[in-house]
Amino acid sequence: MSGKRQETFDAVVIGAGAAGLMTALTAGQRGKRVLVLDHNDEPGRKILISGGGRCNFTNLRTAPDRFLSQNRHFARSALARYRPADFLTLVEKHGIAWHEKTLGQLFCDGSARQILAMLLDECARGGVTIRLGETIRDVRFSDRFTVDTDTLAIEAHSLVLATGGLSIPKLGATGLAHRLARQFDVPLVAPAPGLVPLQANIDDLGWMPALSGVSLPVRVQSGKTAFEEAMLFTHKGLSGPAILQISSFWKPGQSIRIDLLPDKNAFETLKNARTGRSRAHAVAVLSEHMPRRLAEVLGPRLLGEKAAAEWPDKLLRAAAETLKNWQFTPSGTEGYAKAEVTTGGVDTRALSSRTMASTTMPQLYFVGEAVDVTGWLGGYNFQWAWASGHAAGTALSE
Repeated sequence: MSGKRQETFDAVVIGAGAAGLMTALTAGQRGKRVLVLDHNDEPGRKILISGGGRCNFTNLRTAPDRFLSQNRHFARSALARYRPADFLTLVEKHGIAWHEKTLGQLFCDGSARQILAMLLDECARGGVTIRLGETIRDVRFSDRFTVDTDTLAIEAHSLVLATGGLSIPKLGATGLAHRLARQFDVPLVAPAPGLVPLQANIDDLGWMPALSGVSLPVRVQSGKTAFEEAMLFTHKGLSGPAILQISSFWKPGQSIRIDLLPDKNAFETLKNARTGRSRAHAVAVLSEHMPRRLAEVLGPRLLGEKAAAEWPDKLLRAAAETLKNWQFTPSGTEGYAKAEVTTGGVDTRALSSRTMASTTMPQLYFVGEAVDVTGWLGGYNFQWAWASGHAAGTALSE
């Protein structure tokens, strides 16, 4: 203890990302003395890389059914009390220009740094103290929390864990929230990479890597869940928004179904080509409906080398079935290094949906990605960070 600076706060927030900063600014502006600690040397690193550097900061279509959790109603309360319109009010107050892209996604016109600067300005307004480059060495609890770093010994009435999950370790992900949850007997749902590219199995690696860089609109389905967005072939397997979306629902060993012609009746399309383009070959016919490089790979495999006039119905039916219902069985995912989020985490059945606090230790809070709530791709996870942080920050002030 000797030589460390000893300080006392109402609340310590560990993690200077989206959820942590939102918790801190909310509590700070309501009169609480709040300290934010982070082991990184800059705050909001995930904010800065999000949305290609433009921060897809929320989604206008936010609804509870766009979030995965073993306790699927848990997110309703926080999401209802802090909506996309609430965050947008803050964005506009700070004069940040924004635009809507497809599917309700909102982005900065300029840079993600504007969102981070806004959060830091709001923290400053609330008198929040932020200390960076501080690695957490020990956390203890008697009637209050003691948090030790290499240089600090902090005492606080409440502790908020906002350290995210395990995704993108190069940005500093450590799983600290999960470790401390275990320490304080808060149960976990097994974490896994979410919104992550899928790897091809050995059977598909013979032909798929040649398509690396090819993108097309598809419909992907796992169980009863389906998404229609773009898919991208990679040298390892499949990525793109449609695949990232379905990856959060996929379980090892399962197949996913991919419709390569989501807006077409493939059998009728091929039959029409047989009469209307009788001299054309498979590559020429398919390349009217998909990228040519994909047509060059699939055409001979599905329809052979003969001209369209010679395609029998049986061949067309088999080709159409593959085009509309390609069963792709991934060998796995590209893991946390490429995952945008972590599914699973702190079991929400052990938390209050109103306050985000542990039901057995009400001075301990969990927010954002550390919790078993995972949004779809497209700004939903930021909205969960804002909503859960606002819920915890408000509760800290009560």
